Amino acid sequence: MTENKLATQNIIHLKGMEFYAYHGVLEEEKTLGQRFVIDLDLYPRKWITQFDNLQDTINYAEVFTLVKDCVQNKRFKLLESLAEYIATRILDNFDCSQVRVEVHKPNAPIPGILKDVSIEIIRERKA
Repeated sequence: MTENKLATQNIIHLKGMEFYAYHGVLEEEKTLGQRFVIDLDLYPRKWITQFDNLQDTINYAEVFTLVKDCVQNKRFKLLESLAEYIATRILDNFDCSQVRVEVHKPNAPIPGILKDVSIEIIRERKA
C-alpha cells in the first residue's frame, strides 16, 4: 500500500512596509525623496510548529530590518533594481526557498491620475 503524503507550502507575508527614500531617475526624486511601500512573501524551507520555537522559522523583525536597510541606505534609479537587491539580500540571509518582492511607488512622477506604480519579482534559491 502506498503512503499518501500531502504537499504543503507555507508562506510568510509582510505587507505595507513603508519607508521614505531617494530612489528614482529624476533629480527631484534623488533630492526630495518620497514614500515607498514594500510587500514580501517568503517561502521558508523550514517550518516546524510542534516546538513553537522562533529558530524553526524566519524572524519577521529581522526581515523588516533588512528591508529597511535595503530601501533607506542604498539608492537606485529603477524600482526593478531595488526589488532585485532586496530579493538577493533575503535569499542570502534567510532560510527560504523563494521570495516575492513587490515595490510600490505611490507618488511616481507621472502626469495624470494614478493610484500606484509597482513592480513585482519572484526569485528562487539556486539549487
